Amino acid sequence: MRPRNIMSNKIGFDNQRYLDTQSAKIRERIAQFGGKLYLEFGGKLFDDNHAARVLPGFAPDSKIRMLMELRDSVEVVVAINATAIQENKLRGDLGITYDEDVLRLIDEFQGKGLYVGGVVITQYAGQSAADAFRRRLDALGVKVYLHYPIPGYPHDVERIMSDEGFGRNDYIDTARPLVVVTAPGPGSGKMATCLSQLYHHHKRGVRAGYAKFETFPVWDLPLKHPVNLAYEAATADLNDVNMIDPFHLQAYGETTVNYNRDVEVFPVLQAMFREIMGESPYRSPTDMGVNMAGRCIVDGEAVCDAARQEIVRRYHAALCDRRRGQGSDEIVYKLELLMKQAQAGPELRPVIAAAEERAEQTGEPAAAIQLPDGRVIAGKTSDLMGAAAAALLDALKMLAGIDDAVHLISREAIEPIQALKVGHLGSRNPRLHSDEVLIALAISTATVPLAAQALDSLELLRDCEAHSSVILTAADSSTYAKLGLRLTCTPRYQSNQLYHK
Repeated sequence: MRPRNIMSNKIGFDNQRYLDTQSAKIRERIAQFGGKLYLEFGGKLFDDNHAARVLPGFAPDSKIRMLMELRDSVEVVVAINATAIQENKLRGDLGITYDEDVLRLIDEFQGKGLYVGGVVITQYAGQSAADAFRRRLDALGVKVYLHYPIPGYPHDVERIMSDEGFGRNDYIDTARPLVVVTAPGPGSGKMATCLSQLYHHHKRGVRAGYAKFETFPVWDLPLKHPVNLAYEAATADLNDVNMIDPFHLQAYGETTVNYNRDVEVFPVLQAMFREIMGESPYRSPTDMGVNMAGRCIVDGEAVCDAARQEIVRRYHAALCDRRRGQGSDEIVYKLELLMKQAQAGPELRPVIAAAEERAEQTGEPAAAIQLPDGRVIAGKTSDLMGAAAAALLDALKMLAGIDDAVHLISREAIEPIQALKVGHLGSRNPRLHSDEVLIALAISTATVPLAAQALDSLELLRDCEAHSSVILTAADSSTYAKLGLRLTCTPRYQSNQLYHK
């Protein structure tokens, strides 16, 4: 496949149309159930960067903005699995535990003016850490509800729909028409929480409904569309696979895409709906969804290009995870297959070839950044700074129109920082990392006017592609992530040591 320069400013998704159509769809679903809907919210609400990467034009906070348009009708319930609390399960992208993320989510919701009705601890079986978290929430004035394990869930419908099943769970006293049930991550019990509430409402003679909001897979795109393949790449470690929804095909003669877990559990859900409502309101898993993202794609080529890039990035991340001992061959092989299906490969990322070429020329690690106009710059390792820092500084110069020969940070400014790192902070590597270079650049603005011009270009790096010829340190990779650079690394370390920070 011939390499293409992917322009990060190429829009393929109409975000305003998405906000309008998605809000209207949810209002329509609320009305379908007489004014009370439990909406299981999958994916990330505040920072859906995967969607932003594969649907260029999608704003990472689109979902929360959509909910804010429904603010007066919305109540949020956060679900967390007691086992996740007990095991200190981490959100890998944020590096915080699920219980801490519950607090973060509540703060975020309330900061946006959204009402949080409470937290439900699911699969509660007396776990000591769950008890401690419950007391902590009580002290903070947050309502807490307990839901218990149900033997035979989800297949033993008779037991589930009884006083020993959902009937044993705490009833969550909600007040608003739209109850959004969200969670720190998968396996938190969102769907069971919604169904438990439907059961309790039915016992009280109150009509209520359930719907699911998952952005991916996009149900009205083809099964092997790059956007849907990119979702499989993102969930390769969960063994999720996209598949044609057989129930929808049988009911309507229409081909739609869903994922295996929803398809597998749908017959059980239908049985539960019949027990609760007398009949199932849905004929397929696709019917349960309210996602309108596919209707808001305005440039199919741009979206396909972006999704292929994402698959290649996920592949390189899996290679690095395996090199660190945190991944597996199976995940790498699955991503290789997805790349072939999407007709994607490393050649789509010019930054890879640029970084590797510079590394071969110098015999040292190198890094490359592709600018919004397609130009690629490569930074090399020097005695003053690492390759990632050099590439970052060179990119800022180019974006600001500053000649490469101009020194924005003097050697005299860098050397005292190096002496501090090695002499007092215990670092073996005197070279400046990306964050340290940015701090030095900021200090230089007092004496070098062009340094301020370079700093003003930082925002232009957001969504640019980057690659390092070695696995970057946490300091460099974190800085690149904060700047919005889309980084991949070759799965090798700079040294042959056994321990790497």
